[in-house]
Amino acid sequence: MKFPFIWTVPAVLLASGCAVKTEPFTPEANATFAHEKLLRVTANQEPIVGSIDLYQAMARALKYNLDTKVEIMQAALKMREADLVTYSALPKVVAGAGYAGRNEADASTPSTRDDNIQTADLTFSWNILDFGLSYVRAKQAADEALIQEEMKRRIVNKVIEDVRTAYWRAVSYQRLVGRMRSLEVRVARALRDTRGLSSGGESSPLVALTYERELIEVKREVETLEGELKVAKSQLAALMNVTPGTDFTVTVPKRASTKLAVPDSMPEMFRIAVENRPEMREVAYRTRINEKEVNAALLDILPGFNVYAGTNYDSNEFIATNDWLSWGAKISFNAMKLASLPAVTDKIEAQKEVLDARALSVAMAIMTQVHISRVRYAHLNKSYGTAAALSNVSHRILKQVRDETSAQRTSEQILIREEMNALLADAKLDMAYADLQNAYANIYASLGVDPFPVGLSTGSSVEQMAMQLRTMWTDTGGPAKVEVIAAK
Repeated sequence: MKFPFIWTVPAVLLASGCAVKTEPFTPEANATFAHEKLLRVTANQEPIVGSIDLYQAMARALKYNLDTKVEIMQAALKMREADLVTYSALPKVVAGAGYAGRNEADASTPSTRDDNIQTADLTFSWNILDFGLSYVRAKQAADEALIQEEMKRRIVNKVIEDVRTAYWRAVSYQRLVGRMRSLEVRVARALRDTRGLSSGGESSPLVALTYERELIEVKREVETLEGELKVAKSQLAALMNVTPGTDFTVTVPKRASTKLAVPDSMPEMFRIAVENRPEMREVAYRTRINEKEVNAALLDILPGFNVYAGTNYDSNEFIATNDWLSWGAKISFNAMKLASLPAVTDKIEAQKEVLDARALSVAMAIMTQVHISRVRYAHLNKSYGTAAALSNVSHRILKQVRDETSAQRTSEQILIREEMNALLADAKLDMAYADLQNAYANIYASLGVDPFPVGLSTGSSVEQMAMQLRTMWTDTGGPAKVEVIAAK
């Protein structure tokens, strides 16, 4: 062989291509990547001005919560993918160019070609079978995009439900934190006085220790309460995508009674939920995708009919025509795909049965959730009434003890204990109200009703979004959409 290097070059390239080495990021590259993300995680957000009310918190969660943003972007990506699939149905237009050469002429026959020639062609081709299959795949991709939209709705509903719970617990903390701090100071002072009385012999050790134990129990109760409520503010900050540790206040509104704008009939609520829940719509879209798979399988086994036309060029001086047009048609058939059709059909039928069973399972789960949400709401409404009664009587007792303490007819120990009882009663009232608010939102979530008005845009300002949310929830007692759906 005269030119072995012609073969050695590809061999060397192939060998070098297989010898791929792992290249981990350097510490500097990792630091740069992480720092850039830290800078961007809360960038371009409206600053918090003044206290945040419930609807501003909802608006910030809808606009800035990263879980919500990911779902929105995933939905947009699915739509782009669906658009991209439609292009596969278009005819193909392929341009080609080439060069060929040899070091010696072919000596066995008179030369009919130049030693070095250039070629080019532009070919239009269209496979009718590919067009039909691409159309089916595009419709399936569009349904996948709609499924992602439903997943986005589910995430948004969950985020808004969590915001409502965290907000009302944060309100409770802000309402009670001053009283908790004051009580802690008084407990610490009482503990010092008690230990002083014990060491000075002014009180028996057992009485002093018993008193000290009661004060420590009060202190523990206050610390436990503060820990439970303080976490809620951090949770609210995370839901709004606020940098952890950022100091902000929440508006402390008056507790208002919740009013449900939903049908009283449980079967009617079941119907609304099954028609609107994202989980059920997802199964419906997947069923439609599977139905289209039957058409795709049939199209895949049909003979392919391809038509083509093109313009060609060849620089060879020994041919009569250097540029010409060409056209034609070709039919092809893969017999093996026909043999596999029964197996493909069985698979599609089995998938249909699975999806049908899943739809029934989802329907039962949805009905159960709707029923539980109503039962839970009724229970928590009753619990809130009990907590309100307990708070009321605790404050009446506290007033009596304060009067008796002022008249020196009872001890500071009893006053501190009753102040702690009143504080805990108020905290439990706030927590019961937070749970009631969560149950209130959960009913709408169980019905699959969006917790935001139609047409709300995350491109609007936080205040504009909050205004729309406030109107929807306060003017109608809940999403007006429920009444519209129920009236069908």
